[in-house]
Amino acid sequence: MTSLRSTPASASNKSTASSTAKPTAASTSGRLEIAEKLLLAPFGLTQAHLGRALGEITSHGADDADLYFQYTRSEGWSLEEGIVKTGSFSIDQGVGVRAVSGEKTAFAYSDDISEASLLDAARTVRSIAAGGKSARVKTPARKIAGSRSLYEGLDPIATLDSTAKVKLLEKVEKLAKAKDPRIVQVMAGLASEYDVVMVVRADGTLAADVRPLVRLSVTVIAEQKGRREVGSGGGGGRFGLAYFDDAQIAEYVNDAVKAALTNLDARPAPAGEMTVVLGSGWPGILLHEAIGHGLEGDFNRKGSSAFSGKIGQRVAAKGVTVLDDGTIADRRGSLNVDDEGHASQRNVLIEDGILKGYIQDSLNARLMKVKPTGNGRRESYAHVPMPRMTNTYMLGGDKQPEEIVASIKKGLYATNFGGGQVDITSGKFVFSASEAFWVENGKILYPVKGATIVGNGPDALTRVTMMGNDMALDSGVGTCGKEGQSVPVGVGQPTLRIDGLTVGGTA
Repeated sequence: MTSLRSTPASASNKSTASSTAKPTAASTSGRLEIAEKLLLAPFGLTQAHLGRALGEITSHGADDADLYFQYTRSEGWSLEEGIVKTGSFSIDQGVGVRAVSGEKTAFAYSDDISEASLLDAARTVRSIAAGGKSARVKTPARKIAGSRSLYEGLDPIATLDSTAKVKLLEKVEKLAKAKDPRIVQVMAGLASEYDVVMVVRADGTLAADVRPLVRLSVTVIAEQKGRREVGSGGGGGRFGLAYFDDAQIAEYVNDAVKAALTNLDARPAPAGEMTVVLGSGWPGILLHEAIGHGLEGDFNRKGSSAFSGKIGQRVAAKGVTVLDDGTIADRRGSLNVDDEGHASQRNVLIEDGILKGYIQDSLNARLMKVKPTGNGRRESYAHVPMPRMTNTYMLGGDKQPEEIVASIKKGLYATNFGGGQVDITSGKFVFSASEAFWVENGKILYPVKGATIVGNGPDALTRVTMMGNDMALDSGVGTCGKEGQSVPVGVGQPTLRIDGLTVGGTA
């Protein structure tokens, strides 16, 4: 099973424009200097040492090998009951060493970045090689990989001092409580991360990235006549903390308060098969789970995806176009270069209902005889890369959102979700709606609580009957889990009408 989670929030970043700049080696050079300063120089390592480590692996006949160095500095603050109760700061660094032979992968990692540790790891993983016998291998010429320039290589932790960070969280609480007397509790969190990675491949390719990431989350509890309900908001991306100005904070607080107050009046959700309209933005988690994971290369190479072997075939209703795009500036799921040294790409997965391709890392791309798509991702130096999504979204249509809601005779209008899961082999998914409304004869009658949406991804795509002109990306809150690894991602979609979905309710 795979899963996507977040502190739910309404879509606040409407941008869908991709970077038009082509990947360049010049983009990588400056980041390589930073990476070498942090990850090699303090430990007396040079490019010659890295070449020797890779030579230990390739001399035994491995198909591929790489070294992945990482330095991560992270900070978190949280407020509860009017007090900033916790503050955390951590530094993590290390190197992962991988050898690939056929479908087999050998992997070792260490938080000790030294020549001895590096060579020990290389000798450990080289046993995976098919040949098993040592042979002299010519050291490949060094070449700098091209990469994009989608975000500034700043350290977001340093963009506000500690006093300002505390005041920011206190501002969140004050604003939320001033919105409505029924708001009885406010919790807020501020997280910042500065991540520097360097990839050294067996073919001599060098790549690096400097990745800032910030997030502000808001959760409120509203109480009325003994009933308590929760609402959440928040967002972030690859920029500094100055992004969270007064207007942005107010938007997140409004989202959280509105959700909590709406749910105070929610009735039990009806159950059964019905028309479901999904709001724009964050409800794209359904697309991410039900469709996106099924289009990842590893599942399709193994034939375990419901989409296996269907390239060129119709898998969705006409007009449905789905992309995975890691090239959108400043987005949470975007990357200048993936964790295998490939520049991120804008990949069209489904076009006008026809399956066009899968997202690939280098291993699965090689075995499937296609090119990598810039989707080789890993949680950290202690994990192996695999094909993962970046920002996955559906393009908009030509309908007004109000027109789509008005088309419902009897059904559910779901505007926010808490998360979801999918079984890749069967395509079956389940999602929990955190904010939804019951609609009859085109009129929104009342909010409902406890609605879960159950369906089959490939089948649901064929049931899309209306698409809005309001495509939006989420506000920057998604974290995707797969095989025990978590990575930041983005989702998005327009308002969608899907006929014949099963809703599990509490009524």
